[in-house]
Amino acid sequence: MRLFKRPFWEERLMCMRPSFTGPGSLLGCLNQFLTPDVWRQAQAVRGAPRKKSRWNVHRLTFVLLAITWCTGDSVPECFETARAWYVACYQCRKRPGTTCPGFLKALVGLPLPVLRLLAAGVRHRIFTLFADRLLYRGFHPFGCDGSRKECPRTVELEQRLGEAGKKDSAPTLWMTTIVHLRYGLLWAWRLGKGTASEQFHLIHLLTTLPAQSLLVTDAGYIGYELFVAMVTAHVHYLIRMSSRATVYTEDRQPLRKWRQGLVWYWPQWARDKGLPPIQARLLRVAG
Repeated sequence: MRLFKRPFWEERLMCMRPSFTGPGSLLGCLNQFLTPDVWRQAQAVRGAPRKKSRWNVHRLTFVLLAITWCTGDSVPECFETARAWYVACYQCRKRPGTTCPGFLKALVGLPLPVLRLLAAGVRHRIFTLFADRLLYRGFHPFGCDGSRKECPRTVELEQRLGEAGKKDSAPTLWMTTIVHLRYGLLWAWRLGKGTASEQFHLIHLLTTLPAQSLLVTDAGYIGYELFVAMVTAHVHYLIRMSSRATVYTEDRQPLRKWRQGLVWYWPQWARDKGLPPIQARLLRVAG
């Protein structure tokens, strides 16, 4: 009998262990990012319900997430599929409610701080598991932009959102989002009326960014208050320059012709109020 030695590449593959082992199912993936500690904090924020309900934070969140991935012609149809999936996954636990109106009523009654805490818990878990992979040349690169979305002309939306600057326009929603540029990962977002300020939105989203973040935006995010907020939050930023923005040289003279180097951003209203200028570096990229 002849003995054949195993090829060296097979020996190496058998000895190698992956640096990260992912979950083998959708439920395992959700449990990996929504940890028991996050659920305890979320339940504490919600507090004890006034009356017994089949919809606690765990059931509400899992069924809601499953609905977003279900296919169906209507919300009730997707709800039935999502609820069946939850019951199959947690057969030994108390079952959620059976009707879609009851689910929607419980979802409306869920405080927004609970959802924000869950989102923060997922971001923290992502950063804990993939911090090294999210880092690129010493920075965590993020991009931010905003856009308007027209909504259906329902009475409720017209009353809550109103018009977006144009007469007889449809109700409009403004959405500002932050995305990780290396992986296209949706990191955080903020919603508002169609007339909302994207700079105001971004100021509120700065708290979601980790240390060593580099924020990349277009020229619509040039603003004194936003710059001050980013400097205070220790967030690095790279913003496309606008011809409408005036920057000053080191001797506090308006920069007539753009050139690379240190400049000062100091709008007139900030000068009138005695606020200090903001130092920045102007970069020129050949087109």
